[in-house]
Amino acid sequence: MRITFIGSGNVATHLALAMYGRGHVVEQIYSRNKEHAALLAARVEAKPINKLPLLTDKSNVYIIAVSDDALADVASGIRVNDALVLHTSGATPIEVLKECSTRYGVLWSPQTFVRDVALEYGELPFCIEGCDPQTEDDIAEFVGMISPHIYRAGLSQRQYLHLSAVFVNNFTNGLYAVAQQICREQNIPFEVLHPLALTTAKKLQWGDVRFQFTGPAVRNDKKTINAHRKLLADNADYLALYDRMTELIQKLKNG
Repeated sequence: MRITFIGSGNVATHLALAMYGRGHVVEQIYSRNKEHAALLAARVEAKPINKLPLLTDKSNVYIIAVSDDALADVASGIRVNDALVLHTSGATPIEVLKECSTRYGVLWSPQTFVRDVALEYGELPFCIEGCDPQTEDDIAEFVGMISPHIYRAGLSQRQYLHLSAVFVNNFTNGLYAVAQQICREQNIPFEVLHPLALTTAKKLQWGDVRFQFTGPAVRNDKKTINAHRKLLADNADYLALYDRMTELIQKLKNG
């Protein structure tokens, strides 16, 4: 396949490296900042461009990997007839691409992408949607060259999955940040908790998470809970968070 990427950020970088590593030809990398485009283009032997009218008409696939806010504006400047055009947003309808091509769809991975952090691309989950059944099959075949973990998901499912991903990733990181700050204030090495965090993450694969709770909230250990609350008495935000999470865990466990 010959592929052009519109975007040069974290998602575009990893997808371009994944495609290039599987033998696809990356034709072009577009970014409004040509220097940014050039940095990624050099890694995948592509041509950097910074104007949409310079898009080649020779690519089979055009992947728009830009922010959700910029997606509609960028898509309005792309016309590629019957080439496959994909966006990488989990929360945006495919119809934003309907003027770009007769074949369009979604290629979204519920993963956190950091530009210089390596990923095992063959383990990535990809959620796809096509404008029609044949296009969706084409997307599945295309993505299947990278990873076998393909899920057909319409907009509603992607939006709920995107919401769930915020809980799994962003909110969890918020809790980690609280724990790290508490450790820092008490001069405790946060890495002491790294094995616990890794074990907790692995438990996601063990089935219903509600049956994997441990700790004072599950045991309704009021003595320990009250002791924790006293330690947090000087931080109203942390105390409110502790109380709400304790209440939530107890409801989930009993529900």
